[in-house]
Amino acid sequence: MDEPAEVRPGRGQRLLEAVREDLELYGVAELEERLEILAAEAARVEAQIGKKRSSRAAADSFFSTRSS
Repeated sequence: MDEPAEVRPGRGQRLLEAVREDLELYGVAELEERLEILAAEAARVEAQIGKKRSSRAAADSFFSTRSS
């Protein structure tokens, strides 16, 4: 018999699980580390947004000048 396929979590599912975690279980050092990780992730997301906006602006500029 085949083994069942591993179920992959949906996009963003792990983030939702982390946000819902009970923080009472963590000590101050663990919470500070968690906050550092979240700040780094926020910076990474902001950088990706910047890249996507830049790419979109370049594409919009290219296609708007071609149709003129």
